[in-house]
Amino acid sequence: MPELKSYLEASLAADVLSEEEKATNRAFLEKFGTERLDLHRPYVDHIVLVSNSGKKMYREPDLIDVWFDSGAMPYAQWGLDYDKLAAGDPLPFKDEYNSAFPADFIAEGVDQTRGWFFTLHAISTMVRGSVAFKNVVSNGLVLDKNGNKMSKRLGNAVDPFDTIEKYSADATRWYMISNASPWDNLKFNEEGLDEVRRKFFGTLYNTYAFFALYANIDKFSYAEPEIAIEKRPEIDRWIISLLNSLTKEVDSYYEDYEPTKAARAIQNFVDEHLSNWYVRLCRRRFWKGEYTEDKISAYQTLYTCLITVAKLMSPIAPFFADQLYTDLNSGTKKENFESVHLADYPAYNTALVDKALEERMALAQDISSLTLSLRKKVGINVRQPLSKILVPVLDSTFQEKVERVKDLILSETNIKTIEFITDTTGIIKKKIKPNFKSLGAKVGKDMKIVTAAIQALGAEDIDTLEKNGTIALANTGYTIGLEDVEIIAEDVAGWQVANLGNLTVALDIHITEELKKEGIARELINRIQNLRKDKDFEVTDRIKVTISQNKAIEEAAKDNLSYICTEILADSIDFVDVVPHGDIRRNQR
Repeated sequence: MPELKSYLEASLAADVLSEEEKATNRAFLEKFGTERLDLHRPYVDHIVLVSNSGKKMYREPDLIDVWFDSGAMPYAQWGLDYDKLAAGDPLPFKDEYNSAFPADFIAEGVDQTRGWFFTLHAISTMVRGSVAFKNVVSNGLVLDKNGNKMSKRLGNAVDPFDTIEKYSADATRWYMISNASPWDNLKFNEEGLDEVRRKFFGTLYNTYAFFALYANIDKFSYAEPEIAIEKRPEIDRWIISLLNSLTKEVDSYYEDYEPTKAARAIQNFVDEHLSNWYVRLCRRRFWKGEYTEDKISAYQTLYTCLITVAKLMSPIAPFFADQLYTDLNSGTKKENFESVHLADYPAYNTALVDKALEERMALAQDISSLTLSLRKKVGINVRQPLSKILVPVLDSTFQEKVERVKDLILSETNIKTIEFITDTTGIIKKKIKPNFKSLGAKVGKDMKIVTAAIQALGAEDIDTLEKNGTIALANTGYTIGLEDVEIIAEDVAGWQVANLGNLTVALDIHITEELKKEGIARELINRIQNLRKDKDFEVTDRIKVTISQNKAIEEAAKDNLSYICTEILADSIDFVDVVPHGDIRRNQR
């Protein structure tokens, strides 16, 4: 505005303007500093200015698309180098421009296809015959949970600042990226955001809190020499192998601009493998016994997993990842970086990857999952031991694989033993149903005869299909695969049966008197441990327990006394006629 005003003032003294043109300019000058000044068309078209060379200047009636201003961003970002300009350099921009052009990627809404995306390329083609960017992430829209466009009028708009204040920026960002690819429309549901905060961030925080609790008790600071991978227990080698596989997988997703796949892979590792499997099965290693090599291995392994996850997640959850990294590193000083964002990205180490071990452990997880689902189905909780599960042998290597992870399965499911069977007659019965969705594209109008042929398959045919993956249907000309059918295991008296693909588990649900007593003992342990927690006992506090007399509980406790005392850190357990309600006393130290 000051520049326009000075040109208007100068024009009044010029000889090239007519009196009418000067009067128009004088009228505009009088309006400067008031609300009456209007420089929109058509009024601005009446202004005539004078150039330094004394020629009349009129407003250019034909303007280039305003998006070309944004298209000039790569050059305006760094600015002109006037020495280069004076020397006639065809690209007279500051040196930083050369290392930043073309951009590795840009991101904007899909509505910018004709605007910014096009003009960036158009200008760069004219200026230097090159594209302006190598990759583009074209963002979709954020819709409400029903898929409708958010609007204040409809009352379905979400205030982003309130959302971030309530759930945090990291949880919001993680929810949006993990829920849908950036280029897809996102149905925003606050319940889903809360689930991400609890299920992912809550789980990861609790895993760190568990590690920190026992690491502080044992004063673990990673001061001991690194325990060689071959000397670590199989479960440590497994999670380290899986962690390296995750590192490679996530790196490739980031490289391909697939942050959604990266977030989901990290989330699955933390929830399904690190927390719900590794930590669950290794709890005793952290809080039991002396500071042995096995315990050090557990600490080193979990520390490595946590600090690597912090690095992997940092592009999506920068604040949480930085807090996790600095909290871990401040206790060990293993890395000389102030922030996770200054640290080196995890390097994939093929020597630490054991695919055979990963396969065995996946088998252990599947068998455990099936067994636990059967327990839930009949209402027998995991604290009640059961005698055995039967597992049909799938191939020549199956039994050997399961045997090597047998102890983990038994520990996770609280089962006494696993029996392998080759003949399932009389124990496991299966029925088969067609998967119409899969078959539709294959058989078309012949669906009726194919359905009849599938329903006619016997036990041996089903077994062949499960082992080979395919089977030819008699008199139809079609061969089907496992994806074309649904195989269901049926229960028989005294057993519960479940299957996952070609893997089948049969659970013996008969509870002997001995098993019942052990179940009561485990239930007693659980109740006392909860009482310790409710009364804020330290995890290292030893206790003396007094219980009111109950024949069943007393017999179970006496039969499992040593086990109970070890689990609850009890010096003694006594049974008396009456225990005063709420009688919990601490020894004064």
